[in-house]
Amino acid sequence: MKSRLPALFLATLMATVSFSTLSSAETEGRQGADVDCSGYTFEDLFDYNYAIFDVIIDQDWATVDIGANSWVNDSKAAVVRSNIDSLFDGIPGGNNSWLSTDEREAVREVGPKCIADMYTRVGIREGLPHRGGVDWNDMEFVEDGIGLAEVNLVPEDHPDERTCQNALASTDCKEVPVSATNNLEISMFTKEDETHNAQFNKLANSGASNFTIAYNATNVSAASITIILPAVDGLRMAAWTIEDDGVENLDPGMVSEDRRPDGSVAITLDITYDRALYPTIRNIFVDMTTMAPQTNDVPIWGANVPNDDTIIPMFTNGENVAVEGTSLEDWASDNDGWHLDCNFNEAGWSSRMSGEGDLMVSAGDSDSGTATCSLVDSNGEVNNVTRTWRFGQPAAFSAVAGTYSNSVDIDVSPTLLVQNLAVDLSAIQSGVDGPSSGVSLGSTTVSTTVSLSGLSPGEFQVHIMASSSGMLDWDVKIELALEKANTPPSVTVSTLIDGSHATWSADQYSFSLSGIAIDPDGGEVSMSATLCGDTSTSFSRNGESWDVTLSIANCVAQGKTQYDVTISATDDVGAITSADVNVPDPLQQEPDVVIKTPADPGNGLPAIGALATLISLLGAAILVRRD
Repeated sequence: MKSRLPALFLATLMATVSFSTLSSAETEGRQGADVDCSGYTFEDLFDYNYAIFDVIIDQDWATVDIGANSWVNDSKAAVVRSNIDSLFDGIPGGNNSWLSTDEREAVREVGPKCIADMYTRVGIREGLPHRGGVDWNDMEFVEDGIGLAEVNLVPEDHPDERTCQNALASTDCKEVPVSATNNLEISMFTKEDETHNAQFNKLANSGASNFTIAYNATNVSAASITIILPAVDGLRMAAWTIEDDGVENLDPGMVSEDRRPDGSVAITLDITYDRALYPTIRNIFVDMTTMAPQTNDVPIWGANVPNDDTIIPMFTNGENVAVEGTSLEDWASDNDGWHLDCNFNEAGWSSRMSGEGDLMVSAGDSDSGTATCSLVDSNGEVNNVTRTWRFGQPAAFSAVAGTYSNSVDIDVSPTLLVQNLAVDLSAIQSGVDGPSSGVSLGSTTVSTTVSLSGLSPGEFQVHIMASSSGMLDWDVKIELALEKANTPPSVTVSTLIDGSHATWSADQYSFSLSGIAIDPDGGEVSMSATLCGDTSTSFSRNGESWDVTLSIANCVAQGKTQYDVTISATDDVGAITSADVNVPDPLQQEPDVVIKTPADPGNGLPAIGALATLISLLGAAILVRRD
């Protein structure tokens, strides 16, 4: 019998409804080798708060890259955990109101095979606009290309976390109650080294003629689905609709079109579904065409477009971003989208627009290239006014690759594209800049020292901001194979007024230590203490200060009366600094008592006084009690 393991919920996309039977969610799924996940929808198990799906159709009009990210919060997270645990009914540790790391690993293992049994909810059909009741070209998952990831399905350090109770659990198995409301996240993607994770029958005309995209949105609680179509001349959205059981209802969502600068078309479906409506079947239909619109306006240059002969700075080592899309947005406008078509005077230079709207320029053999650029909209309409700009690299940057502690020297060399260049440089890491260092560049190379203050250990980039008359501002980040060295943390143990370190509890079965732990690099420091083979991480922290209370029970069991403690501080990259502390047993200290006895007339040993005898007996009794 095939096992319906909870990889089902990891489908993170559109499950089970074939567009060959748009009126019903009951379908026959393809049979996997070990699991059978047909007959389920993603939403049956995974009531998410919000999801984002990207469906990218490749240039061959047959293979597809599907990505998804879904978020589940608060009470819905508890419902999801309960649903997953219930799928393990009859398996040791399953359906016991606890979700374990073993169950999570089972999900990860069979997830791709499970998803391969499901439907993508997406169908395509060529020809005139179509609605339900026809034979759709259904998109299908490809098991070998499916990658999955989850965050916080079994939350770490949950206050009710326990070791798994079933006898067949793995040695490191942990479990939490399914009632845990910790937020979780599920994602799907195309595996590394794979080109796609879904496919459909190739469109005969590769999108060059009319076709309809259909999406079954039944039980899709709240999601944004973007379907990206390859570049085809004149491809555009002609119409769209949402239908509930075959009746048009536009209230639950919206369909929008983005005709991107590289010629591709992004269709975004924003949709919701009230579960109280189930089993109402909700379908979205989008009609695509390459027929020219009845009216079309000429694209218009904007007020912020650079003047003729402006220098546009860029790196000239192959293809690079010359102007980012966010800057290009103000250069022109058109209701149907637009792009720049640039022709260079120099051999080897060329340009294109990326899907994100960046102007990408490939440098030729010359130091710079001059281009005449036309403004063209997505329907091929051209503005007769052109612009002429010069592209090139204003300066070169170098440093000795390696690891640095406090600062690094950067050499800045002019290319003479401009006469004078004002340059600011800073080290940048995870989007955060360190202190900047400015230079004024003329005709000779200059060197400047860039501070690494505020950076964490590890790799960093150099952030360059440069300006010159007649040139667009240059704001780029470069890799120079530089790293910041790690400085180990420091840890100290506080000394009390009497010179000791420990404060003993009233029953003298535990003592407390305190001190300071600092990471000079500004990172987090984790603490641990080892005593007589026991390790504790139960530290109280207040900024750089720490405090820990340690029991001597294990030491007493081992017959030890000297307590050697090792306090360890570990930084973000695993560097450890330790401090050793010896804590003497207060009961083993010699009593400060002076006993006077009469002289022995026989010159023998003096007799032990009654008080001293009592003290000795009491000490022995205490030791026996502690043992």
